[in-house]
Amino acid sequence: MNTMMQTFLYKIPRFCCMTLLILAACKKEQRILVTASFDYAIANENITVPVKVNFTNNSTGADSYSWTFEGGTPATSSQKNPGTIVFATAGSHKVVLEAWNRDDRQRKEMLIQLDSAVTVQFDAAVITDSISPVKVAITNNTTGGGSFQWTFEGGEPASSSAQQPGEVLFTTAGAHTITLTVSNGSSTFSASKTIQVAPALETAFTIVPSFEDADYEAPLTATLQNTTVSGLTWKWEAPGGTISNDTARQPQVSYTQAGTYTVTLTASNNKTSQRISHSITVKANTNLLTFTDISLGINTAHSSIGSFFSTSLRRSFTSADDMSVNGKDIDIVYFGLNQQFSYNKFLSPDSADAYTFEKIPGAQPVTFINSQEGCNCGLQVTATDFDNMTSDALLQPLTIAANANSNAPFSNAVTPRIILFKTKDGRKGVIKIKSFVQSGQGSYIVTDIKVQKTP
Repeated sequence: MNTMMQTFLYKIPRFCCMTLLILAACKKEQRILVTASFDYAIANENITVPVKVNFTNNSTGADSYSWTFEGGTPATSSQKNPGTIVFATAGSHKVVLEAWNRDDRQRKEMLIQLDSAVTVQFDAAVITDSISPVKVAITNNTTGGGSFQWTFEGGEPASSSAQQPGEVLFTTAGAHTITLTVSNGSSTFSASKTIQVAPALETAFTIVPSFEDADYEAPLTATLQNTTVSGLTWKWEAPGGTISNDTARQPQVSYTQAGTYTVTLTASNNKTSQRISHSITVKANTNLLTFTDISLGINTAHSSIGSFFSTSLRRSFTSADDMSVNGKDIDIVYFGLNQQFSYNKFLSPDSADAYTFEKIPGAQPVTFINSQEGCNCGLQVTATDFDNMTSDALLQPLTIAANANSNAPFSNAVTPRIILFKTKDGRKGVIKIKSFVQSGQGSYIVTDIKVQKTP
């Protein structure tokens, strides 16, 4: 081998070694690049503050991180994945992620737009009172939100998009709902209130005679029954009469003489007044009460039809009625022995217990002439006299006093039959039996009764 060949062989391995060293050095100095990237997810997709946002780091090549959350809590983080950040204020929030290694550093920014929190509140204040027509002052106290939509059920106007709509007029009686809907750009929020509107003023009244004056005869006292709707104050006028209190809601009016009279009511509220009049005709005093078609049962019909009557209370009483209070007012007690009507008598209430009836508590004595024809007392009131009675003129001169024959029983042989009586307080009266109705144990008589109001 010559010297040149030796030199060549010697140099080959050294060249190869140098190449390997250079390649190794190149590989060891290669840079690792960083890509900064992240995503976020909003809880429930609700961007109305407060908002919870979860961040996911998608960066590559980095081994260190720095997060900045503008307006967030927490405001910074060095974690790869910082988790959930809470933003409490509306607006744009810049989120910055810096990612790096020893060779590279990158940055990524994002803006998150969040809407304001909305608290819907408003006042609906009734001006003056709730009687129609009603003005309601609307005051919007809502916080947050950028647009407003009002609806006024039955109101004027019916709707508005103003933030402060002012006054709304309601004229229809009843419940009216006011609704405010507020938007912050991504969500809407609503609140409602209901107002009650009372009907408009409507003046009305009736003249109702007292129980004792149902015949409209003088002297007469009547209640002015006020049925006005939405009235607050009253003024009564009754020329020719006497009003107990002319500013009371429901006073009484009295008249002492016959005639036709006018009663006027002026009703007012805080918004308007109305005036209305009614007339009443007061009849001349006949001093006579008249009852027609009064049924009185035989003793076995006392439980169903009743055998007692009160001219002051103007009603019949059966055995089922409580006599503890009304017993003193019973004037007439009829006793019928059987359905054949073979034995009949009108009894003084204080002796009713002698004829199968229970004792009447507080019963008063009443004088009866059951048989004019047999009493020998000079009394001859006929059915025609009874029918023609329009006042107590026939009764005034009569002397009604019991004697040995006046309480003799009678049968149904004579119809109509006239019975005379006088109450303990001196009022005189006449009973006309119009018919005897046979109906087994429920048999009864049908009567008309006329009696003085006062002795």
